[in-house]
Amino acid sequence: MGTDLTWLGETGLDTETGLSYTGGEDKYISALQRFYKNYEKNRARVIEYLEAGDYENYMITVHALKSNAKMIGARDLSTLFETLESAARNNETELIEAQNAVALNAYDDLIQKLAPVSDMGDVRAADEISGEEARQTADKLLAALDDFDDEEAKRLAKILSGYPFRMTQADKLKEAVSFIEDFMYDEAADIIRQIVPTIE
Repeated sequence: MGTDLTWLGETGLDTETGLSYTGGEDKYISALQRFYKNYEKNRARVIEYLEAGDYENYMITVHALKSNAKMIGARDLSTLFETLESAARNNETELIEAQNAVALNAYDDLIQKLAPVSDMGDVRAADEISGEEARQTADKLLAALDDFDDEEAKRLAKILSGYPFRMTQADKLKEAVSFIEDFMYDEAADIIRQIVPTIE
């Protein structure tokens, strides 16, 4: 694509890490745009769950933010969200109360610095598929696994890998592909069912 990404260095992002996690320039910019676009929704969820004392959903949300921040090379922000995730898992409410605002302030700062990505137009890699396409592909993949259709399952899993999953889900999809190659279709189907709800 040849986009000038040098300005991203001034945001504090480790762009080399982001490029390696996402698999290339187009996918990296696409990941940055999703990170930017989902900011208000994710920030509101963090506050809502914390105020409700819903630490289970709070933990799930900050876990996702930790993974997404890590994927774009925002290491410091990822570490802040990791601290909150661990605190929620261990029911350390005082630590959450002390660190939540710190993490959200860092999140706010990064989003402000990333504002230029919203002016770049939607960037999608050649093999990237939308959420709707991913859901349809996942349904077809589950049907292929149910029919023990090895070749079709492999083909559909390759298409599904074009959806920009978070790192955790992308790793699970790779695990599902390994199960398909070993003819372990039930295990592969279980993993696909786990990652479908993460498709937005």
